[in-house]
Amino acid sequence: MSDHYEVLGVSRTAGEDEIKKAYRKLARELHPDINPDPQAAERFKLVTHAYEVLIDPQQRAGYDRGGDGGFGLGDIFESFFGGGTSRGPQSRSQRGQDALLRVDLDLAEAVFGAEKTLTIDTAILCDTCQGSCCKPGTSVRVCDICRGSGQIQRQVQSFMGVMVTTSPCGSCRGTGEVIPDPCITCRGQGRVRSKRDLTLDIPAGVADGMRLHLSGQGEVGFAGGPAGDIYLEVSVRPHAIFGRDGDDLVAQLEVPVADAALGFEVEIESLDGDVKVESKPGAQHGDVITLKGLGASRIRGKGRGDLRLELKVLTPTRLDGKGKDIFKMLRDLHREDVPRLGSRRAKGRF
Repeated sequence: MSDHYEVLGVSRTAGEDEIKKAYRKLARELHPDINPDPQAAERFKLVTHAYEVLIDPQQRAGYDRGGDGGFGLGDIFESFFGGGTSRGPQSRSQRGQDALLRVDLDLAEAVFGAEKTLTIDTAILCDTCQGSCCKPGTSVRVCDICRGSGQIQRQVQSFMGVMVTTSPCGSCRGTGEVIPDPCITCRGQGRVRSKRDLTLDIPAGVADGMRLHLSGQGEVGFAGGPAGDIYLEVSVRPHAIFGRDGDDLVAQLEVPVADAALGFEVEIESLDGDVKVESKPGAQHGDVITLKGLGASRIRGKGRGDLRLELKVLTPTRLDGKGKDIFKMLRDLHREDVPRLGSRRAKGRF
């Protein structure tokens, strides 16, 4: 197997200008747009790989020490004790990338669950070649450079003597195969970009910021490789009335002062529809009425949370003469109730 210097036809002491000149000359002879011969195309890949290594000072230094990726002391011992034996060709197919998407939900959709459809732009399997990357009627060919092993070996001189190093074949990228006639549709990728609809089954009880994992729903990999995953980040739109505290829903219930004093029964509209709310006489500002089982579904358990209503007692700000007389009479009836400092203990807050 000729080394990179021999491939380009330059000496080991060749400078950057000489390497560039040699590459340009060979590229004009071998480029697929100029020379349709498949053998020329394979040589062009080998020439290009040799040029990329030798034109980069760091890669060239590593190559001169023993291989494309550098050949250090660890590599020497690995080869010496048998770790440098051929591992065989690598697979051309690769796993597709994962994707992070956002799904917007109303509060009711988060509480009860929902089915949503997202249109995503992703990579799908090429219908023309079905992931083979080859033009229909053709197939892959064994790499002429590495003879299908995916690796090339070369002898190098080290302080321990002559060693044999193994590195991925630059012509086939370590796969042991080349594609003489790539698929025109996907340009030899085995996949194409396309939009598709993704149907989501949102579980009941999801919360804002939560991430859902959809295994195998991401983009198809190179050469028909397995699809990656999709991670869905949940974003819940604010509700005009209800907030959320864990599995509970919370809201304020505005109550006129007379109803707070005398007790009341009223119907309110919850996410479950109309429900009846009752309060005994003497309700105080900040008291909480709890309606069991009307909160969010527990995503990691059974049942639902509660709906908690914090009472906001409304004191009249404008009174006519009759109204003032009524409140004066109430004050006279409760002379013992005067403004005073109360306990600092929070009452019914959430």
